[in-house]
This record gives sequence, C-alpha cells and structure tokens, in this order.
Amino acid sequence: MRCESPVAPHAFHHPKLWGAEPLDGGSWRFALWAPEAREVQLDLGGTREPMVRDADGFWHLTRRERAAASYEFVVDGHATPDPVARAQAGMDPLGPSRLVDPRRHAWTSEWRGRPWDEAVLYELHLGTFTSEGTFAGAMRRLPELAGLGITALEIMPVAHGPGTRGWGYDGALLAAPHPAYGTPDEMKRFVEAAQAHGIMVILDIVLNHFSPEGSDLERVAPRFFDPDNATPWGTGIAFHEPAVRSFFTDLVLGWITEYRLDGLRFDAIHEIRDPRSNPELLVEIARAVRARDFGRPIHLIAEDPRNDPWLIRDGLLTAVWDDDFHHAIHTLLTGETGDYLADFANDPMGRLERLLGHGFAWEASEVPPPEPGLPAYGLSWTAFVVHKQNHDQTGNRPDGARLLTLVEDPRAIEIVHALQLAAPFVPMLWMGEEEGERGPFHYFCDVSDDLARKVTEGREKQFGRMFGRTDFPDANDPATMEASRPFTASGSEHARHWRELTRRLLALRHERIVPLFRSGRAGPAQVVRQGRFSLSAAWPFEAGTLTAHVNLGAPPDDPPALLPANDFALGDIARDPYAFLLTVSHP
Repeated sequence: MRCESPVAPHAFHHPKLWGAEPLDGGSWRFALWAPEAREVQLDLGGTREPMVRDADGFWHLTRRERAAASYEFVVDGHATPDPVARAQAGMDPLGPSRLVDPRRHAWTSEWRGRPWDEAVLYELHLGTFTSEGTFAGAMRRLPELAGLGITALEIMPVAHGPGTRGWGYDGALLAAPHPAYGTPDEMKRFVEAAQAHGIMVILDIVLNHFSPEGSDLERVAPRFFDPDNATPWGTGIAFHEPAVRSFFTDLVLGWITEYRLDGLRFDAIHEIRDPRSNPELLVEIARAVRARDFGRPIHLIAEDPRNDPWLIRDGLLTAVWDDDFHHAIHTLLTGETGDYLADFANDPMGRLERLLGHGFAWEASEVPPPEPGLPAYGLSWTAFVVHKQNHDQTGNRPDGARLLTLVEDPRAIEIVHALQLAAPFVPMLWMGEEEGERGPFHYFCDVSDDLARKVTEGREKQFGRMFGRTDFPDANDPATMEASRPFTASGSEHARHWRELTRRLLALRHERIVPLFRSGRAGPAQVVRQGRFSLSAAWPFEAGTLTAHVNLGAPPDDPPALLPANDFALGDIARDPYAFLLTVSHP
C-alpha cells in the first residue's frame, strides 16, 4: 500500500549490543566484545581513541560523527573491522567499516505481508539471477515473477564475504550485504519493490560458521569460538556465551527489522551445535522474533536433515525444507542412488507415497542413523517446503546438471512440476525451473589459491563418491560462475511452454487450492498405490478435498473405467506412463 509520506524511520532500526549504533543528536555508540584484549581503540576517520572495558568484556566509546564515515577497531595494535558492520567502506571484508544509520532510509510504502498459506517460494542466487548480478538488476525481473504467481523470494545468503563471487554460505561480516550486490539502501529498495508486486522476501542466513577467509573475529575474540564443537565448514561457535547469543539474536532481529524482510531461512540448523545452552540458541532467537510485533507475519524456515519438526510444533518455526521430496523424485526418475539417496533406492515410489501422506518420507526417529524426534503427523501441510531441485542439488554435482537434463522423457518433469505446485505443501522453485532451464548451475567462489585447492579437494572427496566422478570445474575460475547463469533460452518455444504451464498451475493453486488450507484439515490424507509407478492422494479439508492422481513411469495396474471431472490434467491418467490429474471437490 502506498503512503503519502515516508514510514516512521525508527520502525526500521534495531539497536544492537555490538557495533556502531546511531543515537539522537548525531552521536554514535561503539561497542566491541573482546574479553581477552589488553587494549582496544576506536579509529574514527583516522583518529584513534581508547575505549573503556566493562565487566562483561565489552569495550565502549560514544562519539559524534556523520553517517558514511569510515571506522575500525584496533585490538592490541591490530586494526579490525566491526564484526556487525552494516557496510564496509570498500570491497575488502577486512578493511574499514562504514557508518550506516538505518533510520535515514526513506521507505515510501506500507507492507502488511502475506499469510504463509499463500507462499510459493522462488529460490535465487542474486549474483547470477540477472546479467548485472545486483539488487537493482533483480528489480527488473519482479513483474515477470509476480505474473507467474510467485509470492515469495528465498534469496541465497548475501552477507559480505571474501572476493566478489560465491554462494554466500561463507560470510565474514554477517550483518552487511555484499557490496558486489549493492548498498544497504539498494537492498532495501529491492525489498520494497518486491513487496509492491505482492512478493515476500525471505533471506537465507548462516548461523553455524564464518568464512575461513575475510573474518577477523577468531583473533579479536577467541572466546567467541569453541574448537571442541567444530562444524564441517570451520571452527565451532561458543553459543553458550551471552555475548555470542546477543550477537546472533541481534543479527536476526536486525535483518528482519532494518530490511523489512518477511522471514528468514536458517541454513543447516543441525550444525548450530549448542550442548551447553538452555534453551538452544535457535529457540531463543525464534522466541525473540515471536515476541515482537513487526506489523506483518514473519516466516521462519529451517533446513534440518533430521526431519524433526519440534520447533514447528512449539510454534517457533513456520516450516522446514523437505528434502525427502527431492530425494524420492530424483531417485525415481534418474536411478541415481549414491550417498543420501541410498535410503530411497529400494522403493522411491513408496517413499513418495509416504511423504504425500505424512509430510516426510522418513520420520525423525527413522532417519539413518536413528535420532530421537517428534513425528510430523498432524502438522499443517504447509509446514513442509517441497522442491525437486535447489542450489545444493544442482551445484553439488560435478556437471551442475538440472533434473530436466537427467531424465529420458521430459514429460516426467512436467508431471512432477504439476504435483509439486498443486500439492498442499509449500512449493519452492529453483531459479529457471519456471521456464524449464536446462543450463548448469555450479559451485563457485572467489578465494585464495590455497583455500580454493582445499575447497576442490573437499568437494571431490564429499561428492565425487556420490556421483562416481571428480571432474568438477574450477570453482575459483570466474568462468564457472558465468556458466551458471540461467535463462539461457528465455525466448524459445520450450521456455514459453514451461512458463505457461507454471502460470496455469499457480493460478489454479491460488484460486482453488489455497482457500482449502484456510478451512483447516479434516483428517489424514488417503494415499493409495495403484501400481508400481502410479498412485492417488486425497487431502481432506473442511471446505473440500484435494485429490491428485499421478503416473511416474507407468499407468495404473487397474485403470478406472470412469475418471472424475478434473480441474487440471496432463496426459491420460488411464493410459500414459506420465500423467497427472487433479480435482478439487466440495461437500
């Protein structure tokens, strides 16, 4: 909704315990947690002044300064950036930081958000989404996505890390947008533009590690880290420390508040290891979010391979990535069974049957190796975010191949596309899927030669076994990122066909299926196997029943003599090996 005057600026400022915070009257409060340091100074515009230590290990100083001025901390003689800087003075994450007053950004519209049941997610990597690879460039494509029926963007991490290329999961300054994408104000303009098209913006963030390059925090505050609690990507974090918990809680609240985000996706929460804390950090963070009134719904999504929905049952998280949908579909259509796909190898259609009826193909207590956890039974269907590919499932392959290039019959992907977009779960498309993109998406980075060599060795070891090949492209070569840009044939008949299929399915979803969600569940799903590669699923709601018939390799063993009237169909469900039929019936 447009406003005649800018929105109140203080509504978009979250004061943090760490870092540089604007005060009234042109002053700034500076704070750094460095409990082991002997001396800390503030370098403000080239002038150094000593800071004062408190009993908790924070060093403080208040000074007048203009916004946009450069500053850094000097810890025992070593200059270091603000770990929670909102921006850097340049491209180097180890260089000086820049003062940013979030109250000065002119928001020109109101936004009340959207309910989660309307969510159709679209995962994108900002740097490859357009030729510019910037927030400003991405704004150009928003009308097209809105016209297709996309209602939410899930943006891969944008935190400032080393170099100018990367996926974003190795951030160094977690509160600062990477300058390769644009300034904080440019990111805010992008968010506001998306919301003006009715599109929510959800940011993917990483709380379990820092980049091995570009971060100075381990030297500045060794107590921030826990070497005995390592993750696959770096030194573990001492989440039990109060200052560390404040760091991450303020980080989350800052992104949501100052960038007017509609939610966050927490990466790999099973690696936010927190054995000495009660409550766990993510619980504390989610409670802090839920305790605030942002004037719009805030949607919190988790990636958690344990398939344990306890945070959803407690009302803290909104949804979880449901990788089981990808694993069942991928194994079924490609025959690949390496690594984590082995758990789906014996009967992938049976695993899909289980997922359609329960939400997960494997419950938490069944996930190999077994871990204690709560069942998913009875949760809202929209608590599960389903995808048939994403950045991991394409980019971690040696060839970066998309699913459409791995199957013999492309009709199979059209049928899965229909099932994904019409089922009662929340669908997530990976950028390019909406138009049947065939081009690759690779892993890429911009780091030192030594780290690049270690990255290559690690990826060959981790994923080479899975795919039986180690011919990964050079992740550090700029050409690898350039080869990963989608929309390589947007003007083709193939792309037009796929966009129209996507548009039709999402129009049906918004008009006929979403209203069922709002009426509430009316009992368990009824999923019936009708052959080796055929099944039907019925999801009852108070306002009606959603029923899907799916063939993914062969028609039913006993085709029905009379098919019901349908709201959407692809192929002949009684005869074709790949077919889909959907009905929405009302009492």
